[in-house]
Amino acid sequence: MRRSILLALVVLVLCAPPALAAPPPAETSGNVCSVRKFEGNRFTVCDFDSHTAELQIAVTGRDGAALRSFARLAASLGPRARKVLFAMNAGMFGTNGAPIGLYIENGRLRHRLNTRDGSGNFYLTPNGVFSLDAHGRVRIDTTEQFAAKKPAVLWASQSGPMLLTDGGRNPHISPDGPSKNIRNGVGVLDSRRAAFVISEEPVSFGQFERFFADVLQCRDALYFDGVVSSAWIPAEDRRDDRAPLGPTIVVLKRN
Repeated sequence: MRRSILLALVVLVLCAPPALAAPPPAETSGNVCSVRKFEGNRFTVCDFDSHTAELQIAVTGRDGAALRSFARLAASLGPRARKVLFAMNAGMFGTNGAPIGLYIENGRLRHRLNTRDGSGNFYLTPNGVFSLDAHGRVRIDTTEQFAAKKPAVLWASQSGPMLLTDGGRNPHISPDGPSKNIRNGVGVLDSRRAAFVISEEPVSFGQFERFFADVLQCRDALYFDGVVSSAWIPAEDRRDDRAPLGPTIVVLKRN
């Protein structure tokens, strides 16, 4: 009898379903950036969501001097630098690092909208404005749209050219021109989210435009630069030091 009971217990143990595995630990790195591959090249995409992060644009430090680097940006932020999720150059500028287009910093107009004609990428029509308002809404408007609407915004930077406008591609950008650079820009994902992108290899204007349209499926996207394009991503121990910077966007974790 005792032997029969022992055999039954052994069968129950052997036939019992395996215990459920413990769930993997939650991701705690705070990294909102990831690498995507497209047409043989890599692109780093950093997501901004105004529900969970705050965005600022800076061009000078607390001392009033031009920042020109992520190192000086970190020093200017002080203890808040520990909350940085990422930073990226965000607009074209003159030789002293000052913006050449619209620049609004925490509601203060520091450079007016530039509607002049000229040469270079900034003036390749249409150019446009990336902005964030007090309600956390992000938008990208063409310069003409921004001038007509005059939206009330907290932060804004003008650059160019527009890569995508209401889903349409810029007719002045060839599908694959001979000019290749490390490039960066921004696209709107929805009313509270934007994707900041930097290529990891030199790419053409056309490929960069297609990445926003085909991979991120943005309807509006704006080019930032292709000479000084740089990123600071603390979670990846990355802080580019390619060239002196102008207006710089920085995204910080809330609380």
